Amino acid sequence: MKIAIAGTGYVGLVTGVCLAEIGHENVVCVDVDKRKVDLMKTGVSPIYEEHLEELMKKNYEKGRIDYTTNYKDAYRDADIIMIAVGTPERSDGSANLDYIKKVAKQVASSVTKDTLVVIKSTVPIGTNDAIEKFIRENLKNNVRIELASNPEFLSQGTAVKDTLNASRIVIGVESEWAKNLLEEVYKPFNQPIVVTNRNSAEMIKYASNDFLALKISFMNDIANLCEIVGANIEDVAKGMSYDERIGSKFLKAGIGYGGSCFPKDTKALHWLASHNGYELKTVKSAIEVNEAQKLRLVRKAASLVESFDGMKVAVLGLTFKPGTDDLREAPSIPNIQYLIERGANVIAYDPVGIENTKNIFKDSIKYTTSIDEAIDDADICFIMTEWKQILNYNISNYKNKMKRPLVFDGRNCYTLDAMKDLGIEYYSIGR
Repeated sequence: MKIAIAGTGYVGLVTGVCLAEIGHENVVCVDVDKRKVDLMKTGVSPIYEEHLEELMKKNYEKGRIDYTTNYKDAYRDADIIMIAVGTPERSDGSANLDYIKKVAKQVASSVTKDTLVVIKSTVPIGTNDAIEKFIRENLKNNVRIELASNPEFLSQGTAVKDTLNASRIVIGVESEWAKNLLEEVYKPFNQPIVVTNRNSAEMIKYASNDFLALKISFMNDIANLCEIVGANIEDVAKGMSYDERIGSKFLKAGIGYGGSCFPKDTKALHWLASHNGYELKTVKSAIEVNEAQKLRLVRKAASLVESFDGMKVAVLGLTFKPGTDDLREAPSIPNIQYLIERGANVIAYDPVGIENTKNIFKDSIKYTTSIDEAIDDADICFIMTEWKQILNYNISNYKNKMKRPLVFDGRNCYTLDAMKDLGIEYYSIGR
């Protein structure tokens, strides 16, 4: 069957490449940006994601996948059209569905055969119903159109692995026809398939992301209390992890979650609940805890130094997590802004996120891909992302290279004893 995918971001591009990788031979990815499309045809990914480029090259050479800006050709005779465009946050916290609606309008004017339209984007509950109605009302040709919800559960940095080895595939359908088509698409993955109605599938995505965000915010809240009462959050997390009802994942304390999913999805679900006259108190609290957590370390530092004015401040790690160049909602951004406003001379290190950071801060800070250069003669150092380069760094360099070995670690990268033995002033989260 022919599968067309609208959007070549993390979800769309990874989905398309992985569908080609498991054997589908007619996958076409659609994007409005010709420069981006031309780049992908050469095997170069517009996003930083491990293993993605090698699979792009392999499957493009085999003729299984193609990239185009011509949506009419892509959608005209497609059996399945997957919508994987962005649903960014509006100022009130609701999801912006403008890109979804734009694709829906293109689909309505282009399809010439019975087509299943699949929304992979994270959308508010009821979106599939609304988009199906919109497409049917605007159809140019007399064909069958049905919508299905098929949310993604990939993580940036491990997106290819997560797609090829998913814990489950969720499909929300309203007919056997749609169910059978999607089961045929995903059969080669040999993964558990959860079949629900469309509204339930849409809710599964939000509930899953918001639950993980809740775990992170809960652990950060407990970590803050640990500092006050003299407990160690890492020992607490370890003790909790042996309980099968809790599990061991998402128990690591830090300076808050970021990225394209958790911040947006918690706010969107909270907005949706409020819009329907219900308050999700737990989700609201998770949002509040996370916002406060992002600046916890820099505010602690401000209470320990006379002033940031004129200080050389090293910031290690810019992206919201390791393995990606994505800075959306990254804790590094408000922290750097806080430091700049107080007169600090910031030098920032990241192995892959510098170009995206330059789009935000321009020449108001300095940039480097060398940790040594970042901390050399620095007055203070903040760690924002637990890149392996930082985790494996020779910590004696903090003592030897910095003007004052004062390190604030938002990701608990090093042991307290090791830093203490070297005479490094070391502050972390919940320890």
